[in-house]
Amino acid sequence: MVITLSVIKADVGGYVGHASMHPDLMDEGERHCASAKQEGLLIDYKVMRCGDDLELIMTHEQGVDNDHIHKMAWETFEDCADVARKLKLYGAGQDLIADAFSGNVRGMGPGLAEMEIEERPSEPVIVFMADKTSAGAWNQPLYKMFSDPFNTSGLVIAPGMHEGFSFEVQDVVDHKKITFNSPEEIYDLLMFIGAPSRYTVKAVYSRNTGQVAAVSSTERLSLIAGKYVGKDDPVCIVRCQGAFPAVGEVLEPFAMPQLVEGWMRGSHHGPLMPTCFAKCNPSRFDGPPRVIAAGFQLADGKLVGPLDMFDDPSFDMTREWANQIGEYLRRHGPFEPHRLSLHELEYTTMPAIMAKLQERWQSM
Repeated sequence: MVITLSVIKADVGGYVGHASMHPDLMDEGERHCASAKQEGLLIDYKVMRCGDDLELIMTHEQGVDNDHIHKMAWETFEDCADVARKLKLYGAGQDLIADAFSGNVRGMGPGLAEMEIEERPSEPVIVFMADKTSAGAWNQPLYKMFSDPFNTSGLVIAPGMHEGFSFEVQDVVDHKKITFNSPEEIYDLLMFIGAPSRYTVKAVYSRNTGQVAAVSSTERLSLIAGKYVGKDDPVCIVRCQGAFPAVGEVLEPFAMPQLVEGWMRGSHHGPLMPTCFAKCNPSRFDGPPRVIAAGFQLADGKLVGPLDMFDDPSFDMTREWANQIGEYLRRHGPFEPHRLSLHELEYTTMPAIMAKLQERWQSM
């Protein structure tokens, strides 16, 4: 069975501040998706949230970039934003940058990851959702999942994975893309994806079967809007088992709380903390950045799940480690490396401050 798995997200209003999501917004999202399923547009869906971001996880047979699916998601976000405004929630509709739907949500503010697949006899997938961070946050985890034998033993001992994987990398500034083959081109690959503020891994493919293995959202809100309107809070879909890494190998990269850009006002580096669904309420300095993992088994397009993959005491040490890293960084206050570099701040309030003080700078 050929199905499309679409994950489309947007920040439509925070409760309280940027910490979480009001239940009324979840109910509005549920209403829209239930109606779309009843009308036959969707096979199945789950409405979730990560911090203050509404996440629509949907299966259907319409293919990727389908205007009906995207329009339904856009209208859902618009109505949720209206609910947020009535409740006077913070940042109501902040990710809805475009004035009106124009056939596709790409470039309009919401983030999305979609893949069209031939459903296998057993199809486990994990949907990762992050808050208070940027699209490039998936670069290191995806590299480890699909190219690092110290993370993924299947690259060494599973014959179906020996041929490696190919990485589609996007330059989000110049709007170009390139494909690198792993393992033979990993040094070239790392040169680019090691700079996640510009180069992001969009998709990963099995070189053994040609099948898509992972897809991420690469939309950069600041580049779309031309100014800071909130962080990207990206999503990522990863297929598991068989020709792909096992579930445990897919989760393993998050045992190290990597430093990502985001956190308070989108202007700081912080550790990416894996949490269970219930504890994804970033509040200390609006953070630290969070990631949750929803595990599903697909069954004829039905989403069996979610299983809360980080609701596991084996990640307790990672969370403690993240808190220690966060504490150390917070002691730096407004200084780098806690604060982002000037180049990375050019879409925040920094340009306005520079413009205000421009006449006071004197030549040396």
